[in-house]
Amino acid sequence: MLQRIQTVWMFLAILGAVFLFITGQDFSLFGPVPFISVSCVILVLFGFISILSYKDRKRQIQLNNISMIINALLLGLLAYWLLTLSGGIDFPEKGIEPVFPLLSIICLLIANVYIRKDERLVKSVDRLR
Repeated sequence: MLQRIQTVWMFLAILGAVFLFITGQDFSLFGPVPFISVSCVILVLFGFISILSYKDRKRQIQLNNISMIINALLLGLLAYWLLTLSGGIDFPEKGIEPVFPLLSIICLLIANVYIRKDERLVKSVDRLR
């Protein structure tokens, strides 16, 4: 069912990827390669696939785990980028980008907790039959 609480948490993680896509347009660690944009599109696709595969809870957990790994890599790259950034007058707004992958990881962790709770509930009902 789409009206579960973990769907809300996964949607918030998707919003984190969208906001990172919007704010991360000035990220240039690998030259002209749009690494942030591609990663955000992949995260949004994985998020929507995870939301729409509500009948297969194991797939949801796997997709959320892959999304958390991608978000952790983005968080590490953004932290490295911020540490090597000069931060002078050319770039005064320094520091908002790593917040979004961190919030996405937290939202996906909470979604996985609720997915596992649903899995235990379904298994307990199957035992009663």
